[in-house]
Parts: sequence; structure tokens; C-alpha cells
Amino acid sequence: MTNSDIFDAKASALSDSDDWHSKDPDFLSFDGDQLEREERAAMRRVAGLSTELDDVTEVEYRQLRLERVVLAGVWCEGTLAEAENSLRELAALAETAGSSVLAGVVQRRQRPDPATYLGSGKAEELAEIVRAEGADTVVCDDELAPSQRRALEDVVKVKVIDRTALILDIFAQHAKSREGKAQVELAQLQYLLPRLRGWGESMSRQAGGQVSGGAGMGSRGPGETKIELDRRRINQRISKLKREIRDMKTVRDTKRSSRTAGGVPSVAIAGYTNAGKSSLLNRLTGAGVLVENQLFATLDPTVRRAQTEDGREYTLADTVGFVRSLPHQLVEAFRSTLEEVAEADLLLHVVDGSHPSPAGQISAVRAVLMDVLGEHGREWPTEVIVINKADAADPEVLDSLRRQEKHSVVVSARTGEGLAELRQIIADELPRPNVALELLIPYDRGEIVNDLHVNAEIRAEEHTGEGTRLSVLVMAHQVEELRCFAV
Repeated sequence: MTNSDIFDAKASALSDSDDWHSKDPDFLSFDGDQLEREERAAMRRVAGLSTELDDVTEVEYRQLRLERVVLAGVWCEGTLAEAENSLRELAALAETAGSSVLAGVVQRRQRPDPATYLGSGKAEELAEIVRAEGADTVVCDDELAPSQRRALEDVVKVKVIDRTALILDIFAQHAKSREGKAQVELAQLQYLLPRLRGWGESMSRQAGGQVSGGAGMGSRGPGETKIELDRRRINQRISKLKREIRDMKTVRDTKRSSRTAGGVPSVAIAGYTNAGKSSLLNRLTGAGVLVENQLFATLDPTVRRAQTEDGREYTLADTVGFVRSLPHQLVEAFRSTLEEVAEADLLLHVVDGSHPSPAGQISAVRAVLMDVLGEHGREWPTEVIVINKADAADPEVLDSLRRQEKHSVVVSARTGEGLAELRQIIADELPRPNVALELLIPYDRGEIVNDLHVNAEIRAEEHTGEGTRLSVLVMAHQVEELRCFAV
């Protein structure tokens, strides 16, 4: 008799003995939020995740350098294809962090198990896979509670990390600037703080040895434990990092306000990680920003000047990439960087057209941006969906995206396809001068005439005996400095 037959027999016996519920009409009409038996029992291997090289000459090198990981995910909603795409994204994250992916499994559940994330039986199956593959790390496709991570480690007998810890590790590897390093360290400490092991506060905060300050009876004890010492030091470090980032934010705000005061419109490039934002910035401005085919290659924002075809200047800001389920610690730590989007006149939302789920990328990015913009009370800036990697994308997918997103353009930063159309869209969407003035500029103030030719629209120009007479359209911020020349 198979296990399935035994299970059916037990279920039948239970139904025969417990006939009281057959009289309950609510029981007859509702069978609970349960899944099909086959789905509950399924632990699906996801094919095509292994990143091990076939070239045996590199085996020794990879064993020395790379962690060998098995991925595990719980599929609670959506389709199986979406669950497998999420695990493939986790594989790309793991490989970016410097590991070798050996296998990946997805389990169908109503919700993650509160004890071991997968459930005790499936955790044992995962342990067998780990032993068979020779893995030394398990990476889970969700953020685990501290108790879940410890319980799963006890079963699989290797290190267990979650999606959040993996992303934080990648950020730590890629941060280069002082601000970027401080933001990543802050996010790591905020993640670590609730995951410190140790006793509670019931006995360990009592003063040790001779009590000073008249604390009296009941206060003599062992003093601070190691866990409390670590917690206090982490809280002190978090406070210091927040002050440093706040000071850096002041510098960033000053630079941004000087650009705004100068009347330079701003364009922000945002989008999913590895969508090609830095490649697009390089194409539009020749910035020379690092471009790599890996996740989160750009953490430090880059701002460059560019010009429209008619000579109007604007700034382009490249921002950190987003990812599904971006850890809230990172959103908080990088909030000052994401403010470049909140202050922009135009948002270029870059999407990877060759990705299995580009619509999912758009939704994930908009969810984070709504949080940032809502905190600043800002209106959603004019948004242009830039569908990148057209040379590698399915034409049907591109057509579908263009129908869904009316204000969109298809480009390829690699081949240059569609960039002329994108530049024209930027020129059309940037704010234009809209305040009409009649000016008389003395001949000894020729620099003002030159500036107006660059940063205003000249409707009429006449050279008179008193000076240059101009009929112009200017931006609102220019009116005050030109008022003395008005006629």
C-alpha cells in the first residue's frame, strides 16, 4: 500500500467517525482556504538555475572562491511561472553576490510555515537536496523571521540566509562613495538588530558588583551580557550613521537647490535593477558611468548635464535600481538618494523589455516611488516608460507594453535604436519659458543677451541707439533679475 493510499484510508476513517459536522450547514458550504492535495505535497525543482561551469579546469578555482547555494521559495499566490521567475531572479542575485547556484526548489503553500518557512517535512527534503548537491548555504526567497532562520538551519545543517540579507550583501560589495557605504551599513545594522541571539532583559540589566548611585537591593547582578553590549553598540552606531547621512543630505539638497535656482530642469532615470539605466545615461550624456551585466552595479547616483536639440540645458540623474520586495531598510537608508526622483521635472522609467515579466518590474518600481513621493507630498512627475533592450526583446512583448503604457518609447542603449525619439520626448516634456517680457539691454551688458539666447525664447530682437530691444519668453525664476531692463 502506498503512502497516498494510507492517507486516503485515514481520511476516510476520520470522516466515518466524526459525523457530527455533517449536520452543520456552514461546514458543508465551506471547506477552508485549502489547496489541492497534490499542490500541498509538491516540492518542485526549478530547472535551469545551476550556474556551475562545465569546464572542469575551473572547478578548483570555483570551489575556493564561491559559496555553493541551494535556493528555496514558497509559492503562495500568482502562477507557477511567476514563482519560478522570482526564483530565477534570486539566482541572479546570488550569482551577483559571488556564489554558485546548484539547485532551486519551490513549494506550493497557502502561506509560509511560521516555524521553518517550508514546513518540517519539506525542510527535511531540502536537507537531503543540500547533502546531495554538496551545498554550504541555503538562500530563501523571502525575508525570514529570526526564529524561522534558526529552525531551518537546525534542519538543513548549513548556513541559511534570506533574500534581504542577500541584497544587503550585494549593496555592501558595490557601495563606493562615503554616502553609499554609510547608507548600506545603516541598512545592515537595522536588519541585524532584531536578529541578535540572547536572553531577554529580565535579569541581565542588573548592575554588577558594588552598586553605585543608591540603586539598592535587587539591583545587584551580572551586569550587561554580551548580547546587550552588542545591542547598545549597534544602536549607538545607527544613531551616528543617521546623523552622518542627514549631514550628507544637506549637501545634496544644497547642490540640488543651486541647480533649481539656476533654472536647470532635472530629469531622473529610475527603474528595475539591470534594466540599462547607466547605459542609457552614457548614451545620452557620455557620462562614462560603470556598466555591467549584473544586478545593482550602480548604487551611487550620478548627475550629468545634457542639452536638447535646441540648446536648452537639463540635468540627468541616474539612481539606484529597484527589485521586487526591496528591503524596507534599504528604502529608508537610500531615501535621500531617491529624492532625486521626487524633485525631478521628468521621470524616465526604464524597463527591461527582454525580461520575463516587464509589467511586474514596472509595478515594483512604482510601489517604491509612491512611498518616496508620498512622504514628500509631491505630485507624480511626468513619467515616460523607456522600454530598453529592444534588440533582445520579443516584438510581441514590446507591442503589448506600448499598448499598456501610452506614454512610452522603445529604445536600445546598446545599438542606439530609438534614442532620437527619446531625446525629442525629453525636449517636448521639459518645462519651457512661459513668461513674456519686453526688455532693453544696454550694449555693455552683452552677457545678458547671450544668456537669454541660451535659456529663453527670443520672439523678436532689434538693435536701437539705446541698446538691444528684445521680446522674450523666460522662466519664472528669471523674471526678478531682468525686471530692471523691462520696458
